[in-house]
Amino acid sequence: MRDDHLIDTKQLAREDIEAVLDRAAEIDADPSAFADRHAGKLLGLLFYEPSTRTKMSFETAIKRLGGDIVDMGSVESSSVKKGETLADTTRVIEGYADALVLRHPSQGAAKMVGDFVDVPLLNAGDGAGHHPTQTLLDLYTIRENAGLDDITIGIMGDLKYGRTVHSLAHALTNFDVRQHFISPGSLQLPRSVRYDLHEAGASVREHTDIEDVLPNLDVLYVTRIQRERFPDENEYREIAGEYRIDMETLENATDDLTIMHPLPRVDEIAPEVDDTEYATYFEQAHNGVPVRMAILDSLLEEQ
Repeated sequence: MRDDHLIDTKQLAREDIEAVLDRAAEIDADPSAFADRHAGKLLGLLFYEPSTRTKMSFETAIKRLGGDIVDMGSVESSSVKKGETLADTTRVIEGYADALVLRHPSQGAAKMVGDFVDVPLLNAGDGAGHHPTQTLLDLYTIRENAGLDDITIGIMGDLKYGRTVHSLAHALTNFDVRQHFISPGSLQLPRSVRYDLHEAGASVREHTDIEDVLPNLDVLYVTRIQRERFPDENEYREIAGEYRIDMETLENATDDLTIMHPLPRVDEIAPEVDDTEYATYFEQAHNGVPVRMAILDSLLEEQ
């Protein structure tokens, strides 16, 4: 990777992405070959928002590489409750660690922090902005199941506030991928994201009905309607549950459709889908470990 920090997917060219995915495939095939490569290294975790998969997979990744973590812990139990600024907290923990992982509710927080820290910084989600390490594990999952060229992908759900969507859509412009975006009118892609995709040469096709495009899809990427992102509770209640994938919906899908979801889900994918060959979301979550191992291995070996 060419930069010390990983803030958003706009940094990544196709060769950068493929290098990470290739290394992740090596790790996935033989994790023991990468054990102790970074013995003694410490990864600082600064999570200002709740997290299960991202936080635990980063912790697993650094430990499987022979390192360990220093964890800020919850906001409620940290000096943030006393009024300490993000800048001060980050500067302090930078002194304890060889790399940092930051999740923050404010869009742009990771970019701001990246301007003044010297150790590698990984953005683990900044509000409705970007989530680049999630995107890399998503791309790995897509490549393993459908390939990354000459495919058609549908991205469905919360496209307005969904940072996983924004990151993935940008990254897919590096490949020969036809992108379709399915959402309620009020949750369509933000104008800024749509503009960036057009500038990158992507053809943005937007729909309100999954049935319009489902028979043509190789991959369906489903996202949760994120209650915590809505400034208006009434707006959330109007939309919640409107977009749902179940066996009846999938009657018009191709046999080799790959269904993905960054998790957690609420009710947007029925549990009956879990036992079908369509379901790839738990494999997707598993892929967070080898992919984040590959990212950490790449950044730490350059220090």
